[in-house]
Order: sequence, then C-alpha cells, then structure tokens
Amino acid sequence: MYQPRHIRTAHDWYDSDLLKLYTISTTATPVELTPYLACLAELKAARPAVSWSETPGFIICHEGASLRYLILAWWGNDNELFTVVAVQEPAGWVEDRERYSFCLFDLEVMWAERNIFIDTMYSGTRNLQQYRATRHES
Repeated sequence: MYQPRHIRTAHDWYDSDLLKLYTISTTATPVELTPYLACLAELKAARPAVSWSETPGFIICHEGASLRYLILAWWGNDNELFTVVAVQEPAGWVEDRERYSFCLFDLEVMWAERNIFIDTMYSGTRNLQQYRATRHES
C-alpha cells in the first residue's frame, strides 16, 4: 500500500563532481550516505565517457522498505535522462536492469529534476550553475 516517503536534499548536498544528492526513506530517520558512496564511485567509473564535473545530474540514495537503492541520473543528448540503478543485496551492490529499476517514489524527484532541467538548461540558455543550485522542494 502506498505511503509517502521522506525526501530530503539541501542546497549544499553534492557529490565530488557536483551532482545533486537526494535521499528517500520509509522513515523520518535521515539516510546515512556512507553505504552508498563506494557503489556510486564504481557506477561513475564504469562510464568514463561521461564528464561528470561538466554534466547536469543527480543521485538518489533510497532506503527502501527492504533494500537500499542507488539511482545515478544524468542529462545528455540535449534532453535525455540517462539512469542506472544499483541495489544492495546481502552479498553486495548489484546493477541488473532486468531485476531492478527506479520506483514510483523516485519519480517525484525525477519529475522535479525534469522541470529544473527545462528551466535552467533547455529553455534557450544553459546554466549549469543554476541547475545545480535549484532543488526539488518537498
């Protein structure tokens, strides 16, 4: 049954390449980012063609009801949102698009990021700094 999740971000939450960070959790307890960081580094390293520091994008660290989900999303080809999802199973992080994807709770952040992208990067001017400074307000 649907129950709203707790979505958090802050204007100073970035990773090392200035991708925006969001957390989603089933409880009001803040999400600890440490368990996600090594996997995030691996996901980014596996995509060497992406210049992360020059690319608009965001990360969702999602404490699901039973598993942790890490969503790495970035904009490319003018207006496409690329995504990769990893899930922490008991044996470690798994990236398997046949088994795991983002869920309806992540779509709230994605919809907000779509609108932010249009306003800051796809409306006649490209302002990466403004894109990075603008967040979903939950």
